[in-house]
Amino acid sequence: MNKPFKFKQFTIEQDRCAMKIGTDGVLLGAWVSIKNNPFSILDIGAGTGIIALQLAQRSNAELIDALEIDPNAYEQCVDNFENSPWGDRLFCYHASLEEFVEEIEDKYDLIISNPPFFQSPSPPRRISPEGGEPINNTSRELARFNDALPFDELIESASQLLSDEGIFAVIIPRMEEENFIKMASEVNLFPNRICRVRGNELSEEKRSMLEFSFENTSPKIENLTIEISRHNYTEAYKKLVAEFYLKM
Repeated sequence: MNKPFKFKQFTIEQDRCAMKIGTDGVLLGAWVSIKNNPFSILDIGAGTGIIALQLAQRSNAELIDALEIDPNAYEQCVDNFENSPWGDRLFCYHASLEEFVEEIEDKYDLIISNPPFFQSPSPPRRISPEGGEPINNTSRELARFNDALPFDELIESASQLLSDEGIFAVIIPRMEEENFIKMASEVNLFPNRICRVRGNELSEEKRSMLEFSFENTSPKIENLTIEISRHNYTEAYKKLVAEFYLKM
């Protein structure tokens, strides 16, 4: 899993990242609309930098910022940006979302996030004998538990950083969709596009991709099925990710 992941126009190194390249990030980076021709883009919780790189490939945005709190993932993201064809348009900040919101006065035309989600009553961790910090909180746990980036903080921050005509896009568990939309409405963000994703025709919907704006319209509902059978992908999925995956 630590091998570089080669896409058609760029390569992702992922040996220092807790969260490896997965379907979720690539799906979101391919699906999100760029029809408004965003000038500035922000990827919150960038990890390897995959979504920001996809958007650099897809759009003419002149400013593509990424935010990553984990030091190893941050360094990896910076390297992946520098080694891509679009290094001059990509920049990664090493900061928490809270710090970033306080410091940055710019507004973004597109804010995108594949936020950490891994619902569990409590992360599997031990408290150190001295009663101090937990001692086995791995980077992967931090990346998976949404304590690291609670949905309400993500939504609130996005509403502050988004330009008036901007789009905020996320991929979350399908079961969280209703609650997420409700929280977003409290800061005047409304869903304009919803895509529900299932692995195959027989499986339940596992993910929701959501696009929000400050415009309260009736959302366009889409459905996406990834596979017909194991490694036999649907035409809709292939069409969506064709400009990225080598074998599509």
